Amino acid sequence: MKTISIGTSDLKSSRLAYGCWRIAETEELGKTIGRNAIIAAYEAGYTLFDHADIYCGGRAETAFGNVLREVREIRDKIIIATKCGIRGADNPNPGDPVRYDFSSDYIIQSCEGSLQRLGIETIDLYQLHRPDWLMNPEEVAGAFEQLKQQGKVSEFGVSNFSPSQVTMLQSACPMKLQVNQVEISLACLERFTDGTLDQCVAEKTSPLAWSPLAGGLLAEGARSLLPWQQDYRSETILKQTGKLATKHGTTRGNIALAWLLKHPSNIIPLVGSTKPEKIQQATQADSFELTREEWYSLLQAAGVKLR
Repeated sequence: MKTISIGTSDLKSSRLAYGCWRIAETEELGKTIGRNAIIAAYEAGYTLFDHADIYCGGRAETAFGNVLREVREIRDKIIIATKCGIRGADNPNPGDPVRYDFSSDYIIQSCEGSLQRLGIETIDLYQLHRPDWLMNPEEVAGAFEQLKQQGKVSEFGVSNFSPSQVTMLQSACPMKLQVNQVEISLACLERFTDGTLDQCVAEKTSPLAWSPLAGGLLAEGARSLLPWQQDYRSETILKQTGKLATKHGTTRGNIALAWLLKHPSNIIPLVGSTKPEKIQQATQADSFELTREEWYSLLQAAGVKLR
């Protein structure tokens, strides 16, 4: 795969990244299915691996750390990203609600936990997971500065932030926020119209696209959908991606990924399959480019009416 800069940083990513959300649904699956998926992604040329402290209850980071200890040459050739800020119910006390927490203490505590589970000294890219309604930008900036000075984090970013939230936090941070990780797909077009991708272009911020195949709806079918994704309609999209897949000699899923890759904001889609053959197959999306006409035919198939 071709490579691309992450924001304005020195970090370089493959055009597709690998998302580790489901690699360790149990500890044992992390040692088998998760391990095989990680190795397959590395061997296929993925260099950015996306995590969060809550993925599989922390087991995803642990499984990844086990692979790093087993295959030591991997660490120096990849970028490790992870996220913090979501606290589950009853954590740490019984009766505590699900909440978002960008307090300085919690950001630092979460980072140290991720470092321990991953078995690394420095996180390449550290992100805030979902906007905390009580976020104090100056407090977040202070935590980021401390982690940077201690050598625990190289670069920072956000996830699921609106443009105004990015602007608010950036105003307090001395370091650039290099990424905004958001849901983008042919079935989820909001980021094209709410200013997110416009801001990414203007500020040279890299958009990381989670669920780029709408939970599998745009590929071979969904295994499990998030609640709002159950309302996505894919029939017309699949008809057009099928036509283009035949034309380009690829899969419908790869057409949907190539559609994202063409956008000038340089979207980096996160591939989340745990099947080695699907992980490898997705890299074909970087081997061809859709024409402007093909791109717009897909946009209209997604329901956008143009005059």
